[in-house]
Amino acid sequence: MKKLVLLTLFVTLIMGAVNAQSNKTNTVPANGPKIEFSTRLHNYGQIDKGGDGNCEFTFTNTGNEPLILANVRASCGCTTPNWTKDPIMPGQTGTIKVKYNTNNIGNFQKTITVTSNSVVDDRVVLTIKGNVTQK
Repeated sequence: MKKLVLLTLFVTLIMGAVNAQSNKTNTVPANGPKIEFSTRLHNYGQIDKGGDGNCEFTFTNTGNEPLILANVRASCGCTTPNWTKDPIMPGQTGTIKVKYNTNNIGNFQKTITVTSNSVVDDRVVLTIKGNVTQK
C-alpha cells in the first residue's frame, strides 16, 4: 500500500511538471521597440583583391517606443561596422554600414552582432560572405 501511494504521488508530480512546461507560450510583448532587418545576409560573391568591401544593412523599428543600438561588434578586425547612434523612432529606419578588408585573398564569412533594446530580438547576428580573388 505504501508503494502504491508513493508511486501515485510520484506520477502526479511528474505530470504536473510536464503540464507546467507545456503551458508556456512564446508571446511577443505588445509594447516596446522591435528591430526588423530587411536582410541578415550580404553575399559579396566574387570580389577582386582591393575591391569595394562596403555593404549596408537596413533595419526598421516596428515597435512603439524608441529603438537604441547599444553595440555593434564584428567577429574580427578585418570587418568594421558603423551604425546609427541616435534613437530610432517607431516606424523609422536606420543603417549599419560594414566595411570588409578585401586585401585578404580567399573565402570569408564574418558576423556582426547587433545588441539593442528590442523586446523581440535584443541580439541579432548579421553575416557577410564572399570570395576575394587576385586581380
